[in-house]
Amino acid sequence: MNYRPISHSLIDKFLLMESSAMKRAMPFGEQVDVSSDESSSSDGDDHKAESEQMSNNIAVDQVVEELVSEDALLRRARMYQEYMQLVPIPTQTHSTIPCISWAGLAASIKKLYGQPLHYLTNLCMKQRDQMRVGADDEVDPLEMLIHPTKAESSIWLMEEVHRRTSSPHYLAKLWLADPMYHVYIDPVFPKLQNPSK
Repeated sequence: MNYRPISHSLIDKFLLMESSAMKRAMPFGEQVDVSSDESSSSDGDDHKAESEQMSNNIAVDQVVEELVSEDALLRRARMYQEYMQLVPIPTQTHSTIPCISWAGLAASIKKLYGQPLHYLTNLCMKQRDQMRVGADDEVDPLEMLIHPTKAESSIWLMEEVHRRTSSPHYLAKLWLADPMYHVYIDPVFPKLQNPSK
């Protein structure tokens, strides 16, 4: 009896099946037909067909994983947005907060008022600081350029817009594009007075 060695494409196919996100058990009763026909043209065609099938399987698995992660991020974004809408915007400001940069002012606001700023607001603070790079007054403290009360008011105005009007779909899209998105989500979660709102 002549045995033919198992081809690498069969091993690759097996490994792909094992690593697939949607694994299924293969019954022991199934047999794999290994022919002893030595025709080289059919082996080349079989190898090409198996390669195409493997790449199709990989593409389908990637699409399934992306859909699952998009769905999970959308659910997370909805929960985040609903929570942020419940956090009240302060109606009275404290005394003037000295500030060197937009990010520094935002950090002081979070500490002083004991509440988070929206993900989009945090991104905007980073962008505002980046806009100053290369300007003639780049090294000047922010409070020398804009009165601290006006700067704080602009942050709260922006925060209200982000809390009240941001779409969870938009947030999920941004989060999907940035694997480090959680860096801009504040870990401060105040107790809400009316969580059933």
